[in-house]
Amino acid sequence: MRANSRLTVLALSAAVALVSLLPTDPAVAASSDWAVNEGGRMRLILLPEDGDGLRHGALVVEPKPGWITYWKEPGDVGIPPAITPAPGAQYTVQSVGFPVPKVLMSGDMMDVGYDHPVTLPLTLKGAPNGEAVTLSAFVGVCQNICIPFQADLSVAPDAAGVANPVEAALVRSAEAQVPPGPSADFHVVDHRMSSDQKELLVRLKMPKGAATPKAFVSGPSGHVFIDAVASQDVDGETLLTLPIGKLPKKYKIAGKTWGILVISGDRAMETTLAFE
Repeated sequence: MRANSRLTVLALSAAVALVSLLPTDPAVAASSDWAVNEGGRMRLILLPEDGDGLRHGALVVEPKPGWITYWKEPGDVGIPPAITPAPGAQYTVQSVGFPVPKVLMSGDMMDVGYDHPVTLPLTLKGAPNGEAVTLSAFVGVCQNICIPFQADLSVAPDAAGVANPVEAALVRSAEAQVPPGPSADFHVVDHRMSSDQKELLVRLKMPKGAATPKAFVSGPSGHVFIDAVASQDVDGETLLTLPIGKLPKKYKIAGKTWGILVISGDRAMETTLAFE
């Protein structure tokens, strides 16, 4: 589900390109209609249940040229994506994945997201093949202004449980672009917040010969920190120093968990930072 190298993603992309040449049988299609608004369009893809009773799928968001959409922490004024079951549904959204985003500047405003079509892989639990599935998707698309884009996306029942090969390849490719978790050669060694909560220090084990890392740190909801400065630690490890901007009033870091995404060249790693 996770790719550790550019080669894996390229291989999956090639697989998508190859399978897209195959004829598509509408009888095994498992996707919603496109929902369209001023800034773009989106649709839901859903594969049949796997052996664990889970259904893998994806939300495909295609901003129009010149428009953007957002990561899970969108920056200064963006709208984070939200994907929820229809009211009263027995199924749940177990997970939603995000590929590596970009920093997108508009004047003095900083957005974190995507200036191209993006596919967010997701997993549902408790959604049998023989029942229709409706998810409410709420995303933001932005050009000069940000427009909320909400749509109820429905996938018809598929009692046969046969995956469309094109859709299956798109979902697997999207899953492969979600950054993996820590590994032996790429992980957070330790981290600490300064006593005044103005600076976060993160010590990293980096792959041999790795490029200077960049980081996205997602703190309290609505806060993302990106201005990391990297330096070499005395032990040969990498030290990231991040200035922490304004936090919510009277915010206490003890007991909180933040997220961190570290990018180095063509590798990325995502994990959590727990504060005592």
